[in-house]
Amino acid sequence: MDIWIKLTLWTVLVFSADAQDPSVIYPFTRTCALRGSTVTLPCSFTPRESFRKDRREIQLQIVRVRWCQNHLICQRTNPSVFDSNSTNNDPRYQYLGDKKGNCTLQIRDVQRKDGTGYDGSTRDGSTFRFRMEADHHVGDFTNTTGVTVTVVGQIKPRIKASSNESRRGQTVSLQCTSVCTFQDLNVTWFRDGHALPESGHALQLGPLTAGDSGNYTCVLSTDTNTRSDPFSLQVEDGDGDGDGDGDGADGGSHLVLIVRLLVFGLITLIVVVVASVVIWRTCRCHGNSRQN
Repeated sequence: MDIWIKLTLWTVLVFSADAQDPSVIYPFTRTCALRGSTVTLPCSFTPRESFRKDRREIQLQIVRVRWCQNHLICQRTNPSVFDSNSTNNDPRYQYLGDKKGNCTLQIRDVQRKDGTGYDGSTRDGSTFRFRMEADHHVGDFTNTTGVTVTVVGQIKPRIKASSNESRRGQTVSLQCTSVCTFQDLNVTWFRDGHALPESGHALQLGPLTAGDSGNYTCVLSTDTNTRSDPFSLQVEDGDGDGDGDGDGADGGSHLVLIVRLLVFGLITLIVVVVASVVIWRTCRCHGNSRQN
């Protein structure tokens, strides 16, 4: 009986493996890219490992991977933006994957045509699809969902700070962001209208000093008209005690003022008391003299 149970389980496992379907997963099915930037299309795939023929289990191996633009199946003579079997691929399309499970595609120097749909319009963007091809056609597969890329020519970035506090000695990171991705696009930073030597999406400032105070803006290097609104950074002269209230200097000034007022009030009270005693004694002496 145990032998038959083991044989049945083995048969189920064999047929389950044979029934495994290939798959392609796109974590994001839509993305927005700025013209001239770099956009990455994450992608992963699971190939079919084997199939049965004449009662034999035949292993499959992926021999070709492709990315196509606006082609539903991406097969045969359809033009590809990337083809692992071609030596004439456009260098703007960089395949960051392999033939085992990673199918990520990177588009550099994004152009208007990268966001052009079937009808030539850019309203709905264009769709990129990945296809795997095995050494037997049963292992070929294309995920028709794909990734839709919309390309925009101009967009206004904005600056976001990593912290709401800007006390002396702290470190603050300013991020130049937008609704579209511009992963590898150079960014020029300005403080009070003067260009800074740093570039990139993040500007690291710290330890902060009074000299870091000012109005910061960021501009995309490919289009100087994409200047962000100013971001005001004012470095406070905090005492750095880590209380997090950001009012160290003001608190100290208030304390000194209160102490001075108390001392002044105490001195005034003493003067008034002494003057009162002197006047009372003087009046008393005059009164005694008149009685005598």
